[in-house]
Amino acid sequence: MKTEHSEHFASIDRVAQSFAAVDYIASPAIATSVYLGFHLEKPILIEGPAGVGKTELAKSMAENLDVPLIRMQCYEGLDESKALYEWKYGKQLLYTQLLKDKLGEMMQGAQGLAESMDRLHAHDDLFFSEHFLEPRPLYQALHQEKGCVLLIDEIDKSDPEFEAFLLEVLSDFQVSVPELGTIKAKVKPIVFLTSNNTREMSDALKRRCLHLHITFPEPALERRILERRVPGLSGTLNRELVAFIQAVRQLDLKKLPSVSETIDWAKTLLLLNAEHLSLDLVRDTLNVFLKLEQDIATANEQMGNLLQQARKDAELSHASHA
Repeated sequence: MKTEHSEHFASIDRVAQSFAAVDYIASPAIATSVYLGFHLEKPILIEGPAGVGKTELAKSMAENLDVPLIRMQCYEGLDESKALYEWKYGKQLLYTQLLKDKLGEMMQGAQGLAESMDRLHAHDDLFFSEHFLEPRPLYQALHQEKGCVLLIDEIDKSDPEFEAFLLEVLSDFQVSVPELGTIKAKVKPIVFLTSNNTREMSDALKRRCLHLHITFPEPALERRILERRVPGLSGTLNRELVAFIQAVRQLDLKKLPSVSETIDWAKTLLLLNAEHLSLDLVRDTLNVFLKLEQDIATANEQMGNLLQQARKDAELSHASHA
């Protein structure tokens, strides 16, 4: 994969350009991490609050390279079997019933239980082959002929024991299936791990990965994101909207509005044919980017100041780019 797609990763600027082509605006820090991860063949551990584009980065990487995105959603209780493979016991049982007559013929003439068992053991591999195996995300990632992007999402929700198992897989990109032997990746996948910091990741995992922390974007970057993702938005509304969201993020809220929610609000305002932010318009659409009643109440209390600050910041931004 490295040779085939090297033109996308010739430089950090080229990485940023190739991501912009698939509508992902990468900051210099993001572009640098992706560049290094690709050339050093190291997984990237992405940390940061929900909704800042961690998962979207992996999706954009797959689109950029035109390879499959294989996603493994982590959760408490996730174990090796759920991540790698499971046997299709129902299918095995069905085939056993369908082949009952054949099994009877095979047993004819057997002298005693020991010989009957030997004859059955000779055909064990038929029922423990890949025909009866249900591949899970890690197994699928190892089997991709042209490689893939493997997204291990919200790794902080998994148990420490699973994290230890994952370290083994990421070190050699191979797994052992007792019935099938060792299976090694045909092409090393490009791996992204995301974390919302609900628990601390182990030092061993951090050593294995490049670390990237994505925070809420600066105003200029957030405006560029909206230009890409909501192209019909006017420059004036873009500046006012971003300035307002930036001001809201300074409030003492339980859940700050994410970039994805900024995009949703921009699409909402575009649908409502808005040209400027007004007090009534903002009050009527607060629930698009604030999801908790307490946060909505807090924003409403400060609405006049927030709008005033947003308009002032938007004018300064416009003047600086004039």
